[in-house]
Amino acid sequence: MVDLKSIRSGLVGLMALLLLSPESHAAPEVIANGLFKDKAMLTINGKTRLLKAGQTSPEGVKLVSSNSKQAVLIIDGVRTSMKVSQRISSSFKSAKAPPTVTLPRSSNGHYYARGAINGRSAQFMVDTGATSVAMNLNHARQFGIDVSKSPVSAASTAGGIVKTYVVDLQRVSVGAITIHNVAATVVDGDFPVNILLGNSFLSKVDMSEQSGALVLKKKF
Repeated sequence: MVDLKSIRSGLVGLMALLLLSPESHAAPEVIANGLFKDKAMLTINGKTRLLKAGQTSPEGVKLVSSNSKQAVLIIDGVRTSMKVSQRISSSFKSAKAPPTVTLPRSSNGHYYARGAINGRSAQFMVDTGATSVAMNLNHARQFGIDVSKSPVSAASTAGGIVKTYVVDLQRVSVGAITIHNVAATVVDGDFPVNILLGNSFLSKVDMSEQSGALVLKKKF
């Protein structure tokens, strides 16, 4: 005879496993209805929530920061940004989030970043006015960059006209962001003092300022 009690017990156990399974968990559906400074009006799973920066909704959605243009949220452990009227459905986690780096503004008003050039540790200063990544000849030697066969040009500096070399960097990394085949300028002499993170790298990322920090997000 069929043991109905055993079948019921097995079904209950199976349902419990399904409920606990990570695959059965769906991230909440979020709609940005209104964005303000340090506040966001969201619809989360059909319920309206007004969150302040730092608050987490009952559905587990945390508002990191917000202004009139966009809000930065943590949804199901994933950091993402939203604009007004944008919707994020439960399937958003299937798309890999682009690498993001946040750089605090230093006391002198500049943004500095730790990273690497061709796999070797480097310290950058963000310079949106620089056409390319730029470094002096001593920097280039530290990274094993040979300029002897590189195209030669010239640039005007405070110290006069200097010789420059155009090189191609295999890869430049800042935090989790890596860009390959990045054009760079090597200046003959001690200028610039800092390695400049210029537009040959910055043009490959989206940039935004949030709460005194510069946020870089790799473009796909």
